[in-house]
Amino acid sequence: MTKTIYILNGPNLNLLGKRQPEIYGHDTLDDVERNCAAVAAEFGLSIRLLQSNWEGQIIDWIHEARENAAGIVINPAAFTHTSVAILDALNTFDGPVVEVHISQVHKREAFRHHSYVSQRADAVMAGFGIDGYALATRHLGGLLAG
Repeated sequence: MTKTIYILNGPNLNLLGKRQPEIYGHDTLDDVERNCAAVAAEFGLSIRLLQSNWEGQIIDWIHEARENAAGIVINPAAFTHTSVAILDALNTFDGPVVEVHISQVHKREAFRHHSYVSQRADAVMAGFGIDGYALATRHLGGLLAG
């Protein structure tokens, strides 16, 4: 059976490529999915890319990942700074977790400098644009292969 990496995306990332391209670029979640699928295949892994604007849906996917995923890449977007509930859900997941942010959050507004998710993440990628997702997938591939 192929191991799966869940790639979870929070609010407004459905607008990636359209919303504030000066910050987030012109690439879309379809581009993220293509890039991550190619990297995952190098390790014999598959991906499941999901996006929701609803906190509870993201939590449900994390719970689902407990049974179906070997690792999680998560860009919680605005929930990064507010969601103890997502942190609690991630704490129930036994596999590795990589947090991704498209922009360099530490060069932005002060409220973006704090992440609840980082308290659980095994690694954090910030400021690599959508390449951060592929880097996170590659990192998980290496961890899961070892």
